[in-house]
Amino acid sequence: MKKIIVLFLALQFVGCAELQKIASQLPQQGALTQNQIGSGLKQALDNGIKNQVSKLTAKDGFYRNELVKILLPKELQVVDDGLRKIGLGKLADEGIKSLNRAAEDAVKTATPIFVSAVKDITFADAKNILLGNDRAATSYLEVKTNKALYAKFNPVIQKSLGKVGADKIWTNIITKYNNIPFVKKVNPNLTDYVTTQALDGVFTMIAVEEKGIRHKIGLRNTDLLRRVFALQDNK
Repeated sequence: MKKIIVLFLALQFVGCAELQKIASQLPQQGALTQNQIGSGLKQALDNGIKNQVSKLTAKDGFYRNELVKILLPKELQVVDDGLRKIGLGKLADEGIKSLNRAAEDAVKTATPIFVSAVKDITFADAKNILLGNDRAATSYLEVKTNKALYAKFNPVIQKSLGKVGADKIWTNIITKYNNIPFVKKVNPNLTDYVTTQALDGVFTMIAVEEKGIRHKIGLRNTDLLRRVFALQDNK
């Protein structure tokens, strides 16, 4: 109300140019700060964890999701092919399933790690990230946290591989494969591979939610999300 009175009185005594000068010096109604934009981006990432990453923790959360399903590493493709050629396709399928089961189990255990990572992250330039591509906030989180998350995630994956029996399954698979005449023996580091793939899957699903919020107003379920992402609607 005070702003309106000031502008009205100014209109009585000054010209248009002077009026514009006065108006430019007044606080802008509804302008969002860098911190508010950053908080909005955090809410979007939190939604990604709540609405999308949580799906990965269910049985077949990785295995039945073509976006994130963990397939065999390159060095084991030959193992898969070799087993199927001698009628052991079911064993090969169980091997793939066990890798995905380990990832599902690990994400369930490690979800608080991602929640904490989002809470602690600071956006160097929140507005530019907001106005970036469809997964700009997710990519920023990935760059800032991937190394630390890997260090925390890796032992969880190792434990999960044992918990779901993947280590025994793959010992059996590799032993059978290595017994095939004339094949090159293999012994890959599955823990490292599954850790990397599981992390990629988590960030992929967070990005799915971010893209949805950017393009679907109905997914902006808080006032801050609506205000923040309205800015990118008009870019």
